[in-house]
Amino acid sequence: MLRFVVGPDDLLHSRFALSPAMELAQVLRRLTGFDRHLGAGPPLDRFRPGFERLRRETEIDAVLALNYEKGGPNFTAWPPLGLAQTWADDLAATRATPLSVARADIADCLNRGTSTDPRAAAILHSPDVVERVAVALDAAWHELIAPDWPQLRAICERDVVHRAGLLARRGWAAALDGLHPEVSWRDGGIDVRALRSGGRVDLNGEGLLLIPSAHIWPGLAAYSDSPWPKAIIYPARGVAALWERQPPAAPEALADLLGRSRARLLLALDDPASTTQLARSLGLATGAVGDHLAVLLRAGLVRRARDGRSVLYGRTPLGDALAGSA
Repeated sequence: MLRFVVGPDDLLHSRFALSPAMELAQVLRRLTGFDRHLGAGPPLDRFRPGFERLRRETEIDAVLALNYEKGGPNFTAWPPLGLAQTWADDLAATRATPLSVARADIADCLNRGTSTDPRAAAILHSPDVVERVAVALDAAWHELIAPDWPQLRAICERDVVHRAGLLARRGWAAALDGLHPEVSWRDGGIDVRALRSGGRVDLNGEGLLLIPSAHIWPGLAAYSDSPWPKAIIYPARGVAALWERQPPAAPEALADLLGRSRARLLLALDDPASTTQLARSLGLATGAVGDHLAVLLRAGLVRRARDGRSVLYGRTPLGDALAGSA
């Protein structure tokens, strides 16, 4: 078990971030068989044709060769800086990796793994390995993750809004409640029971980096060694329902009453969300979502409140009753 010991200053310095590169890393690991949750997690069938095409047409096998049972390379997914992190940011960080750092990372991964692919080895020992890996990762991102990323990002952002509010108002125990069955608050520390080893790690006033993820479900990951800050990567709220089944359409009666798009919006507001987040998750135009929310607001079915720079919408009791009856 890994235990993070939390001090008085750690709440002030803890933060949330998104990591597109970690989403890609999770998908690549699962597609190559490194998954402790066989039979669970996001469905892979729709990824396989693109994955096989990547293996034929790019040098992605060099990246795959760096995965091993308990981890993978650091320079392909550096720690994210915040919630505004984009794939372009992650790719730039990989490209900026000094060759000496990449070579040390590659050697460590190869020593831990079992790859014997001579083509991959030739790429990994080449003088332009960093750029070749970056090109392969970029192709994999656009093939495997980019089409779903707006919706997945919206789910992760909504998780952050929910947990950041709990952390600020009620502390660690509330923020960690429901984060993952294997994570809990106990006696001034955070226990991550899913990890077989790790021991006791003091946050030393630096806080904890919390990263919601779509593709790590139903697992989680934790980091306590450099170059990463101390971090937990966990399944975002709502992502299980997304992967287990597509969300149902709005019931006919509610759609007849409100209109189909407004009914979908009302049902989507189990947790507060911004106009942009709703547009991404439902695949609607931002302007249209704003117009529909204005109607629901006037009807007393939703309310809005400012949270930092964002305006968040949530259901009123009347909206809850209508959604519940549907």
